Amino acid sequence: MITGLWLPIVTPFKDGAVDFKSYTRLIEHYLALGIDGLFPLGTTGEAPTLDEAEIDAIVEHTVATVAGRVPVFVGVGGNATAKVGKTLQRLQRFAFDGIVSVCPYYNRPSQDGLVAHFRALAAASDRQMLIYNIPYRTAVNLANETLLELAQVPNIVGVKDSSGSVAQSLDLLARKPAGFAVLTGEDALYFTMMANGADGGILAASHVLTERFVEIGRRFAANDLEGARRAWAPLAPLVPLLFTEANPMPIKHLLWRQGLIASPECRLPLTRISDALARRLEAIVPERKAA
Repeated sequence: MITGLWLPIVTPFKDGAVDFKSYTRLIEHYLALGIDGLFPLGTTGEAPTLDEAEIDAIVEHTVATVAGRVPVFVGVGGNATAKVGKTLQRLQRFAFDGIVSVCPYYNRPSQDGLVAHFRALAAASDRQMLIYNIPYRTAVNLANETLLELAQVPNIVGVKDSSGSVAQSLDLLARKPAGFAVLTGEDALYFTMMANGADGGILAASHVLTERFVEIGRRFAANDLEGARRAWAPLAPLVPLLFTEANPMPIKHLLWRQGLIASPECRLPLTRISDALARRLEAIVPERKAA
């Protein structure tokens, strides 16, 4: 079962190209800190800005660097089912463990369309699949009834839940079948969702103060609610700040400032954070150069 703290890892760039030296440094850094899984090519990884050759190279490099130490689930999604299926077939040669696939965006399919889409993707690959529900980006909400229907498909093993509705998320946690993982993607609600039975989180914010996020998971595993609350306290003011400007710009700024990546650059249409936000972030997260 998919559990624990998963990192939707950024894609470092330098002078317009993927910076694989920084990427390797990031992977080793976060594995050493105790993350439970790695998720390349998500929104935080700026996947929409990457071409096919870059995507293939990142998947190959991730699998080779991780070398089986934690599961690797690759972001493979889109709003044209046949195109996503072809991408899956192209990537089949790489030995990653599963995929994270977002609900089709922009064309706003019906619930029946969502079922047909994810059933087709599940049939196109023997890899495990996490569905990613994030209505504020896709303009379509995967209803809990629909998700529970999809949970019956053998290789659909869980969801990254960013529904934006606490009521919907709590209802899902109450109704999820055994063996089906619910990992929150709502960074600011990590403590709340874990306290209500979530299996973990896929959290962009966990690039920063990662030890705290890892500690929260350990405290919940030990049934230590008060300890988890103490670990969460310093994160509560930071997490919303990381998303006041477009993700992953604030995260990349802090990673660059800490010496973990060579440049804070993103690809257009993303740029870099404002000076005002930089000052606010730097007041919370101390500068620390990587070894």
